[in-house]
Amino acid sequence: MVYIGVLGFLPGQRFDTYLPVVTYICLFLLASIVLRQTIVRWPGHYPARRIFAMVHDYTGTCFGLVVGGEAALPLYAVIIWVNLGNGMRYGSRYLAIATVLALLALLCVYRLTPVWQAQPFMVLMLMLTSTVIPFYAHLLLERTRKASEEAVAANLEKSRFLAQASHDLRQPIHSIGLFTACLRESRLGDEERRLVDNIDRSLLNVSQLFRSILDLYTLDNGRILPKLQTLNLGEWLADLIRENAEAARWAGVELRLRPCHYWVRTDPSLLATMVQNVLSNCFKYGAQRPVLIGVRTRGAGLAIVIYDQGSGIAEEHLPKVFEEFYRVRQVRDKDVEGVGLGLSIVKRLGQLIDLDVALRSRIGRGTAVIMSGLSTTAPPQLSVNRDEARQFGLLTGLKVCLVEDDRNVLMATSALLERWGCVVQAELTGQDLTTDCDIIVADYDLGAHATGIECIDEVRRQRGWAVPAMIITGHEIEKIQAALHDRQIAILSKPVRPVELRATLRALRDRQTEPVEQV
Repeated sequence: MVYIGVLGFLPGQRFDTYLPVVTYICLFLLASIVLRQTIVRWPGHYPARRIFAMVHDYTGTCFGLVVGGEAALPLYAVIIWVNLGNGMRYGSRYLAIATVLALLALLCVYRLTPVWQAQPFMVLMLMLTSTVIPFYAHLLLERTRKASEEAVAANLEKSRFLAQASHDLRQPIHSIGLFTACLRESRLGDEERRLVDNIDRSLLNVSQLFRSILDLYTLDNGRILPKLQTLNLGEWLADLIRENAEAARWAGVELRLRPCHYWVRTDPSLLATMVQNVLSNCFKYGAQRPVLIGVRTRGAGLAIVIYDQGSGIAEEHLPKVFEEFYRVRQVRDKDVEGVGLGLSIVKRLGQLIDLDVALRSRIGRGTAVIMSGLSTTAPPQLSVNRDEARQFGLLTGLKVCLVEDDRNVLMATSALLERWGCVVQAELTGQDLTTDCDIIVADYDLGAHATGIECIDEVRRQRGWAVPAMIITGHEIEKIQAALHDRQIAILSKPVRPVELRATLRALRDRQTEPVEQV
């Protein structure tokens, strides 16, 4: 439309000559809008409609070429555009159809245009161009399709491998952690306790690396969806500090928290992973030095700021530290554990919950990580007295039915629960299970006969009420949550830290139960 409009006002040209073309293009646009609305109304794959659209495009272009004569030759570019566009969108078959229609369109223009008839070699050049370019595009499309299929197959294979490796690796890490917790509960001398500390510290490093790889895999597959909750940020940070107290002690780091009383709305699990990864870096690169955690107002929201007094990061590295597997290597930290995933995961999780992650650092002065964008909210009407919940002591006398098909995990979990004062009924299978327990703890995958959910359902049917229950799994949490529906079953992901297990058992013990319908 623009080209034909300008063409009519050039020296030696008359606008009246091109007025029919302008009129036709206006009608063409109206018809295109109708076709577009038809596609919106009835979407889907209709070959006849696609071919009709090609004919529609070529007819409009050919009309311009015939009426416009020699000066309208640049409109030939539209034919190439339509040809390649259909091939790129719909594949090689439609590319071939569009090419044949384009050649027929050029023949029609040749028969109807004296200027073209006087230039047969020009017409031959146009027809060759309309054939060679689509043929080369077809070759590229085939290569792209094969490369895409190979990439998809490789990605599926990687996903299967990671899913299987995830389940297989979680089991031994989980059982080692529980056996180590059992040792810690025993009467040990100073030397033995130091050995247990070393085992625990090494296991923590393995667990953190393992979780980082799984977090990255889960993010790549788009399987993380934020679940917003209202929480007291000060209490939540204090809990997180308590959970990291042992790791901080091993690193010789004093964790300092500036108290705050803000309520925010965010995903506590994703935010905990972000803060946990930052603290892990502080323990690695700022060992034997204090770490300060505070909350500051930033604009209309809040920011969590974590300061360490480590060796700092040179300015040239700052733009790259959020890249996957990028590590700032210093001469003295060449043996620090890690593969450079922590800050990459922090950045990507921040994008999921609308937090901006920034980093400031000076060599020899330390580093500050700022996670800003937390939105404040009003506190809920009824808040839980968490201090009161913490006052409950050991789980003495609590009857626990433990169902786990891995013998090592069963032994480790049973031993730890018994040291906490529980009365444990340990079962390798959920078949023909009868129990008078207070709480059921089951692995999700119990072999070919049943899942942990089915085992819990059966026990609840036998007892006639919703016995408090927990699933401990090496599978993806999202998969288990989708299968749970509204069963009121807690979920923990292997490897489970003993403090998580004990806290969940306490919460289940204190939960009031309701009768369920007899089956």
